[in-house]
Amino acid sequence: MDQVETSPPITRFSWGRLEVDGHPPFKDAKLFPGGARPWDWHETGTQHAPGIQPADVKELLDHGARVVVLSRGVYGRLQVCPETLRLLEEQNIPVHVLRTEQAVHKYNELRAVEPVGGLIHSTC
Repeated sequence: MDQVETSPPITRFSWGRLEVDGHPPFKDAKLFPGGARPWDWHETGTQHAPGIQPADVKELLDHGARVVVLSRGVYGRLQVCPETLRLLEEQNIPVHVLRTEQAVHKYNELRAVEPVGGLIHSTC
């Protein structure tokens, strides 16, 4: 049986800073089975509105995520494009859309039991 890679744990979160085991601190992060990297919104044209783009989520799925956690920011200002949610629904991928503090907890809870991907926004 193939061993599925786990997603790295978030060890600490504060405004503008996300600490992930085995990685330098991030402001915003893409987390997935086997790794993490900075989430650079410019790569996909993500903005607070219309929000998280399908291409951001597709990268998580390409790394083997079977469930996704999307952080809307500390105050919930980051939106999620309807096309992004439709992509996940079409691929039968459960999604949790939460404010950052709750998203960090949900991500860490899920990573212990299944391959999870996360887009974590550490500010507004």
